[in-house]
Amino acid sequence: MEKTKPFNITKQSVWEAYKRVKANKGSAGVDKESIEDFEKNLKNNLYKIWNRMSSGTYFPPPVRAVEIPKKNGGIRILGVPTVSDRIAQMVVKIHFEPKVEPIFHPDSYGYRPMKSAIDAIAIVRKRCWRYNWVLEFDIKGLFDNINHELLMKAVRKHTNCTWILLYIERWLTAPLQDKDGSIITRTSGTPQGSVISPVLANLFLHYTFDKWMEINFPSNPWARYADDAVAHCKTKYEADNLLIKLNQRFKQCALELHPEKTQIVYCKDDDRRGNYPITKFDFLGYTFRPRRSKNKYGKYFISFLPAASNKACKAMRQVIRNWRIHLKPDKEIIDIAIMFNPVIRGWINYYGCFYKSALYTVLRHMNKALVHWARRKYKKLQRHRTRAERWMGRIAKQLPKLFAHWQMGILPTAG
Repeated sequence: MEKTKPFNITKQSVWEAYKRVKANKGSAGVDKESIEDFEKNLKNNLYKIWNRMSSGTYFPPPVRAVEIPKKNGGIRILGVPTVSDRIAQMVVKIHFEPKVEPIFHPDSYGYRPMKSAIDAIAIVRKRCWRYNWVLEFDIKGLFDNINHELLMKAVRKHTNCTWILLYIERWLTAPLQDKDGSIITRTSGTPQGSVISPVLANLFLHYTFDKWMEINFPSNPWARYADDAVAHCKTKYEADNLLIKLNQRFKQCALELHPEKTQIVYCKDDDRRGNYPITKFDFLGYTFRPRRSKNKYGKYFISFLPAASNKACKAMRQVIRNWRIHLKPDKEIIDIAIMFNPVIRGWINYYGCFYKSALYTVLRHMNKALVHWARRKYKKLQRHRTRAERWMGRIAKQLPKLFAHWQMGILPTAG
């Protein structure tokens, strides 16, 4: 019976956790069990999680280490827990997140309900118009280096629930299992990729940075998305001073700023006359820099604005190349649209929010890939690129809503 268990965890909360994990999808952990495999014996598997968690005998298995290549070279280690462990973590998250979410700062945007990267970009854009200087910084290896003792101190500040504390401590020290099967013990950090990590990282940075800025630099607004952040300053002196103090603060909390991803930037536009070497920065896939803009009277001027970064556009074009659409001549054009529209729509929804013309090169690359497909599919078009472009252009005019980017007016054209 539920009442005889040391910890009062309901079966309903385990069921709710399972539904959220299923919706998030995700791959198998060290036991190679997928969500579909887990569901073959769903009732029994969920009962086991509930029984062990409510009796205090739940111990997390090792987390599968997965190497993900970074855009700028190097690799990032993601931790993939088992399906059962993700559900157990979600049970704790469901109970713990509402305790800390209300105290988080409104300018913390990462992994939070009702907040997004686009919200962060929008507020940074507005503030760049009001403040001449930006301190852009990135925390080096945040998820690998969070100090467990300091983190648990923060967790205890917001809950005295025994089982929440017990399981968070167990997850923090759960080992990683490498691809060759070797076990890596962990004494710091919380694996990037686990269910509980984002809320723990936000809590840690709430005290390390957010609250500290509020107390010590109340006149310098900032926006943070996980370990990526910008702070706004009126003067270069202010920015230099803030950087010195931030370095000291992060060292106190056993973290450090990434030297290559931390810089002071001048938000150059038509009204700012100074000449400084650094006048652009990247934030959440957007590059902020001086750009040509048009006012309501039709007059052009230079404003400091965000647009999809060159790095992001290059990555999107690479994704299109990897689709190898030209090797799918057995498919009809409507099949191609069904297959790839969700991704294209996602790009437009994200990178089309500000200065959307920066995205056009990517969308035209998609049109080229479609023309290449048509030339492979139809013999009459094989030797004639211009004819294939005209053919695709006619299709686009007949079915302008077939592809997400055609709906924006980015149609294939000959020439």
